[in-house]
Amino acid sequence: MDAVAELLAALGPEVCLTGPALDGIAVRSDASATGRDLPIALLRPSSVAEVSTALTICHRHHQPVVPQGGMTGLAGGANCRPGDVALSLARFQGVEEIDPIAAAMVVRAGTVLETAQNAALDADLLLPIDLGARGSCQIGGNIATNAGGLRVIRHGTVRDNLLGLEAVQADGTVLSHLSRMQKDNTGYDLRHLLAGSEGTLAVITRAVLRLRPLPSDIETAVCAVESYDAVLALLRMARGQLTLSAFEVMWADYFDLCGGSRLFAETPPFAVIVETEGSGLENLLEKAIGEGVIFDALIAQSEAEARRFWEVREAALPEAHMDDIVNLDVSLPIASIDDYVRSCRAAIASALPSTRSFFFGHVGDSNLHIMVQVPGYRDADVHAVDRIAYGLVREVGGMISAEHGIGTLKLAWLGHSRCPGELDAMRAIKHALDPAGILNPGKVI
Repeated sequence: MDAVAELLAALGPEVCLTGPALDGIAVRSDASATGRDLPIALLRPSSVAEVSTALTICHRHHQPVVPQGGMTGLAGGANCRPGDVALSLARFQGVEEIDPIAAAMVVRAGTVLETAQNAALDADLLLPIDLGARGSCQIGGNIATNAGGLRVIRHGTVRDNLLGLEAVQADGTVLSHLSRMQKDNTGYDLRHLLAGSEGTLAVITRAVLRLRPLPSDIETAVCAVESYDAVLALLRMARGQLTLSAFEVMWADYFDLCGGSRLFAETPPFAVIVETEGSGLENLLEKAIGEGVIFDALIAQSEAEARRFWEVREAALPEAHMDDIVNLDVSLPIASIDDYVRSCRAAIASALPSTRSFFFGHVGDSNLHIMVQVPGYRDADVHAVDRIAYGLVREVGGMISAEHGIGTLKLAWLGHSRCPGELDAMRAIKHALDPAGILNPGKVI
């Protein structure tokens, strides 16, 4: 009996989908749109026991398994190759418990992030993890990619909000450490090892996430800034005087492309969204205008108005109306980001005159996003964009991935940010936890 036949026999056709049952299900590719191949089966377990059974069978047959979350990733990490089995936890979803004393929630891996956020709000608590794909990304995928998002400057990445974890190893062994304690110094931290491992070391099934008190007030403004030096000056002022929860920068072309031109009379060289928990934003902006740090600002007078500011930043417009987009995200020394933008923009334009490049990001925590429109999306052109962008990252000592992960699309460039010894250590960890190499093969390492 081959692997798929045994999976069908053990789990049934509701869990193990094959052939025509895969029609209409988005399993070929994540949001990078680079995947081309259907899996030979899609596993949709609704319990940890079913995940364990599935992996036990696949391990015995040396059958490759590709874990898939909400398919919102941009690095090809959920893409299948011919002959792979895909495993989705979309049917294993829900918030199991909210503990207001420990300020923690127990959540299943298939739970959509926005569902978990709303459950926390109903308990008068804040789940501080937040990203633009909140309505479709899943908690398991957020952890597996150590997602960042909009409020890392205040609350950290997913890893920083992860108290406990349950996962199933490649051979079906369940690792369950659903701790609710902030202090846990009991040996190797498998929780942090699996966060960011992109499904290559184990399949995450449950998590305990840290919650925070609801902010008493949130103030949001979008600021018009003349130079990057002034952007840095505004960041220093905001860090010193506010409880800063977001500091998002948009270069002029991106801001204009995303509809920002309706906010100011003229598109500024830089537009900055400043969000703070608590009061003081108006006083800060008055001081910044008086000192020439900014030349205009709009303070949101309602949640709806703040949402309009964020809609510009979250890029729904270009993503919906532009084809052939290459999305990159990198981490850079904050002081060097604008120099990087200038060099990257010029080098891409010189090598590929038909392209257009747009820059924006979570500059307050060193994360820059790059969106390049590559007409025709030819492999050679995409490779040229990667080579230029990541080569410049290496020159300034940055990281080729800030929050999208490595997947397949950044695999060739990982050595730009990690030394040979680190790569060897990663390979040793992979071999120790997945000796048969069945979990998400060809990704990360």
